[in-house]
Amino acid sequence: MTGHEIRRRFLDYFKEKEHRIVKSSSLIPSSDPTLLFTNAGMVQFKDVFLGNEKRDYKRAVSSQKCVRAGGKHNDLEVVGRTARHHTFFEMLGNFSFGDYFKEGAIEYGWEFMTGIVKMPEEKLWITVYKDDDEAFRIWNEKIGIPADKIVRLGEKDNFWSMGDTGPCGPCSEIHIDQGEGIGCGSPECNVECDCDRFMELWNLVFMQYNRDSKGILTPLPNPSIDTGMGLERLSAVVQKVKSNYESDLLKPIITYS
Repeated sequence: MTGHEIRRRFLDYFKEKEHRIVKSSSLIPSSDPTLLFTNAGMVQFKDVFLGNEKRDYKRAVSSQKCVRAGGKHNDLEVVGRTARHHTFFEMLGNFSFGDYFKEGAIEYGWEFMTGIVKMPEEKLWITVYKDDDEAFRIWNEKIGIPADKIVRLGEKDNFWSMGDTGPCGPCSEIHIDQGEGIGCGSPECNVECDCDRFMELWNLVFMQYNRDSKGILTPLPNPSIDTGMGLERLSAVVQKVKSNYESDLLKPIITYS
């Protein structure tokens, strides 16, 4: 599949699951002084998560153009050091505003990865927030992931927020083991390593709180879902190349003359 086909299949898959396809918003947030650039697909839905805005749909899907070159989510310093980071990329995401929650997000995520883009199940690993027993149970008992392939991690890795303040919550990530030939080469390499071997593909965020300027967490009006998956990463894996820059989304730009 080409990158464009993957994007279309993602949007079509969630449209069939009664999600509204929403256009990518501006890279400059129109009414959010806490951000310089749009750094995630959920930015345009921030007020919906907070309960300050109502829309005529409870499920959405988008392919959002993002910039991460400063602030909380800053990839600038690792661009060129890894094969997976960019300052500009497209984020595929599905969203639920008080509708389905953890079980629905996990089931959709697994079905899309293994059923639509045919990721090999034996190569996929899961991370959950350290004390999120519910997410662990869903992955283990409902989806059938072996317990030794579900890794509990702390706030740095598995508690997501768009910035220092705003909507946030524990998250669960789908990683793929790209094999010993990719990454640091250490025999101790595992899903916690920063190299390219165990690469995060999809982050499923369970939006439950609003964090204020003092760091205090207040429950959101409705538990919601915010997911994000890099189109360039997924394309590289589907096309079986070792770097995002070798995928059909970026290689033509590099080789253009």
